[in-house]
Amino acid sequence: MDAVGGSPSVDPAYDHLRKADPVLARLIDENGVPEGEFVERASGRLRQADDYAALVRSIVGQQLSTYAARAIYGRLLERFGDHPPTTQQILDDDPEELRTAVGLSHAKVRYLRSLAEHIVSGELDLEHLDDVPDDEVIARLTAVKGIGDWSAQLFLMFQLARPDVLAAGDLGIRRAVQRAYDLPAMPSPAELTKLAEPWRPYRTAACLVLWTSLHNEPA
Repeated sequence: MDAVGGSPSVDPAYDHLRKADPVLARLIDENGVPEGEFVERASGRLRQADDYAALVRSIVGQQLSTYAARAIYGRLLERFGDHPPTTQQILDDDPEELRTAVGLSHAKVRYLRSLAEHIVSGELDLEHLDDVPDDEVIARLTAVKGIGDWSAQLFLMFQLARPDVLAAGDLGIRRAVQRAYDLPAMPSPAELTKLAEPWRPYRTAACLVLWTSLHNEPA
């Protein structure tokens, strides 16, 4: 995540958060308003042109370090002429050859094939997700093997630029809340969801503030 800085924002999201929650107000005062590529993705200014490619990259990068995810995704692009594979290319490729050539796990090959199958069959219509409510987007995405609530929530935040998404299961967000609110333990997703009610309708911005607070922790 990129660095942050600057004075408190006049952006309505951060203005609302400052008024709604004194803890978030303090974090904004201490760390500045979230800035940089991370926030630009959340605002939609760096949205990937292809929602399918964004999901492919999300699947490839699951449970990997940033470095490892970038390397494996790079090998995937190389295998398909330096561009993200189409759904048909994934389905036509030999699963074992794809796995060994790129360095994917057996599970992730299955997940990529499940995504391609859902799109080819029409079960997942990516072209019209912009017009679908958040909960329905999550339901449609999580019908694909390998895409859970967390991945769907990040897709909503960074690919569809939805303003009121709470990544309640994200360990980073939960750890940031524990530290910021001086809690004895990380809140459960249910506890975090209840605590986040005052942040509506800008819970995405609140998540950015919390992620930023972790980024700015002393080494």
